[in-house]
Amino acid sequence: MAFVSPLGYQPVYNPALPFRQPIYGGLRPGMSVYIQGMIPHHANTFCVNFSCGQYDGSDIAFHFNPRFVGKDKVMFNSFESGSWGGEEKKKDGFPFHKGRHFELAILINPGGYQVNVNGNFFYEFQHRIPVERVDNVHVDGDVTIQSLSVVGGGGGGVMMTPSYPDGGVMPLHGYPSMTLPAMGGPTYSPTVPYNAFIPGGVTPKRTFVIRGYLPEGSQGFHINFLASTGDIALHFVVRLNEFTVVRNSLLGGSWGAEEREMVDNPFMPGQYFDISIRTGNGRYKVYVNGQHFCDYAHRFPDLQMIENLEIGGDIVLSLVQF
Repeated sequence: MAFVSPLGYQPVYNPALPFRQPIYGGLRPGMSVYIQGMIPHHANTFCVNFSCGQYDGSDIAFHFNPRFVGKDKVMFNSFESGSWGGEEKKKDGFPFHKGRHFELAILINPGGYQVNVNGNFFYEFQHRIPVERVDNVHVDGDVTIQSLSVVGGGGGGVMMTPSYPDGGVMPLHGYPSMTLPAMGGPTYSPTVPYNAFIPGGVTPKRTFVIRGYLPEGSQGFHINFLASTGDIALHFVVRLNEFTVVRNSLLGGSWGAEEREMVDNPFMPGQYFDISIRTGNGRYKVYVNGQHFCDYAHRFPDLQMIENLEIGGDIVLSLVQF
């Protein structure tokens, strides 16, 4: 069975460049685009364009353009009616490095495009073209894209109090703080340990998306699906010191038999990851970085009694959605 993403979360993995991702229904405030990638050693430049059309020559509401020639810098601009607008430039705090992975989050605020790189605020580009005209994200240049996702297309709210690896908390630039509604919206950069109520329980064909970063020195992390009885229906734990991933259940106060089988371990310190856990009628299906990782048969019988998602350990979360 093909993996089906949850509403408002449309991941694309390892696309060839140039790449265009349609934004179905158009862009609007509260949405965001997440890109995980790597800068090759030969890189000169790459760009991310928020375009008002799918063809070359279409208006570009936001042009994001890191350049590695001369002094490293990032250029920002817009393109309308065949002409580029006034260029904006940022040289200090250049966050991209050749040979390294990165995570880019572009959040659409009422006033502009907020750019976060590796969990830190980097720049905000004020709207010049109505955001509702944007219907494509275009990526090209000297970059390898591991995943790209448009978040928020299905509605719902966001948590506007992201936390960062240094422990600080900063509201999104130009945005008042607000709390995530109960149903379905993404939570950006939640603090760890993380605990969230699952409205309606773990129903079949529901998908849980967890994105984050494993810092250097991390020992690992865990994801728990907790039932109202106190049982742990699914315990998914990454143990970096053992180079393994364990799956188990805690039922009636006793742990069951561990499952450790895997073809490859995709979790490494210093790298970003993308986990999707889909609940089927008889099992959980787990995908990591777009690849099927494992299945885990249900051991707790009543899925609707599984009402909390818990995440803890040596991890920096960038997004949780279900």
